[in-house]
Amino acid sequence: MYRTHTCNDLTAHDDGSHVILAGWVHRRRDHGGVIFIDLRDRYGLTQTVSDPINHNEAHNLMNEARSEYVLQIEGVVRKRPSGQANANLHSGEIEILVTKVTILNEAKTTPFEIDQEREVSEDVRLKYRYLDLRHDRLKNNMILRHRVIKHIRDYMDKLDFIEVETPILIKGTPEGSREYLVPSRIYPGTFYVLPQSPQQLKQLLMVAGFDRYFQIARCFRDEDQRGDRQPEFTQFDVEMSFIDEEDIMKLNEKLMIDIVKLFVPHKKMKNVPFPVLTYDEAMNLYGSDKPDLRFDMPLSDISDIASECGFGVFKGVVEKGGIVKALKVVGGAKFTRKEIDEFEEVAKIYGAKGLAYMTHGDEGLKSTIAKFFTPEDLKEIAERCDSKNGDIIFFAADSFKIACESLGKVRQAVAAKLNMIDENLFAFCWVKDFPMFQHDEATGKLDAVHHPFTSPKDPEEFDKDPKNALALAYDIVLNGTEIGGGSIRIHNKDTQKKIFDILGIKDEDATRRFGHILEAFQYGAPPHGGIAWGIDRLIMIFANEPNIREVIAFPKDQKAKDLMLGAPSEMPEEQISELHIKVMKKEK
Repeated sequence: MYRTHTCNDLTAHDDGSHVILAGWVHRRRDHGGVIFIDLRDRYGLTQTVSDPINHNEAHNLMNEARSEYVLQIEGVVRKRPSGQANANLHSGEIEILVTKVTILNEAKTTPFEIDQEREVSEDVRLKYRYLDLRHDRLKNNMILRHRVIKHIRDYMDKLDFIEVETPILIKGTPEGSREYLVPSRIYPGTFYVLPQSPQQLKQLLMVAGFDRYFQIARCFRDEDQRGDRQPEFTQFDVEMSFIDEEDIMKLNEKLMIDIVKLFVPHKKMKNVPFPVLTYDEAMNLYGSDKPDLRFDMPLSDISDIASECGFGVFKGVVEKGGIVKALKVVGGAKFTRKEIDEFEEVAKIYGAKGLAYMTHGDEGLKSTIAKFFTPEDLKEIAERCDSKNGDIIFFAADSFKIACESLGKVRQAVAAKLNMIDENLFAFCWVKDFPMFQHDEATGKLDAVHHPFTSPKDPEEFDKDPKNALALAYDIVLNGTEIGGGSIRIHNKDTQKKIFDILGIKDEDATRRFGHILEAFQYGAPPHGGIAWGIDRLIMIFANEPNIREVIAFPKDQKAKDLMLGAPSEMPEEQISELHIKVMKKEK
């Protein structure tokens, strides 16, 4: 027996008990010949103390032990002397008087301290991830992740959902992000891909009659990395039959509220039930389809006023079909020129050509562009933006997307600058009624905003003007981050064909890429829909971490490399030949 208790089990009620503990040397202290070792395991810490007189051999081994040695310690539980209890530890009232020590394994000096958090290069942390995971912060992140996922599974099971594992090696059906290819040894020149999501498979489960499916699914996308993205990630995947979007949103909202109350009870939820915004409302009011609602700073539209003004920039944009958006900042008239320039740089990053502004003084709005507006226009702008003395109004004039998004990013930057964001607040919302299609600026072609299996919101409107149709699609947003998205799916072959036609997917290509699902639709496909949450993103927000690498046990770095294992790596020539592949090395 290696241990009778963990390092978080023992309390004053165990006084006098003979126990065996096993763990790592978290911290060692020599107090005038008496050695104290805080022994650590996954569960916590227990203080142990040597007895150099009565148990000299054990004392000598404790003296020999160093940080991160693995020890087995036998001894007697005793209460700590008066005034020496540690209220921060579950075992803080007691210590172990050691009678026997066994060094189970020695340890080299670690590349960074384990007993405290210090600033360490992320590359070093990822290379020695197995040591990094010994830190309390990361350990607690892993435990939180486990408990949230377990709760989801239990919750869904009670609602008659069944978890079905879908394959990892599937057929390539390019429909969005770049896929990872897996060559087939048995069938030369052919490939599997790793799934971007179980999208088509879960729809086929609906055709099979499994009307309530979920899965904690591994997904893979060969994309450029960023703080909330990894090449492999985890989704909470849900699909249901004989439902509408309200059914799915209602179920997911209840589950989300339940999880927040259980795992982050210190967070206040701003709006329950969650507000529901259309895509147009979210973009027009907040300049984002994933708005941060923790603070109230809406955008206004002054396109009608701008269309009649003398300022050629604004008027020209509106004449070309663009818009002019305005953002009022309470007290913003005090911003320095340097600060305004910084906000303008933010706007330019997201496509804006500049950032005009007016300040509100004793005599109303003033600016270098104010002369191009009539007094009545200026009064109307102030009223529409609800501007008062001491405020500032920023303007963005461009296409709908650029004007809204660039000013939306300025909105975020201003809120951060003015400390308007309550970090203890959770502001959820739903965003729905997305456009079915969007123009790819590079190719000029239409792309599906979500995916090509999303059902149109209004079939009649879709038939009349399919390119401008809205989708039965919805996202769940938390504090400005999209944490889940889904849609009601197409279950009719004819509608699916229309979508493919609009996307320029010819019949033979549709059959080659999606023939399996098109054929399945001919055998009685039920109305169905679903949603997928990004588990990594959700846990990242719950744990208040800056990026999802902190809530994944063994993540890739920002260049999609595994620094611990050294992947990706070159493979032996004989193994590559066996896969019928020729490697073309890139010239330096």
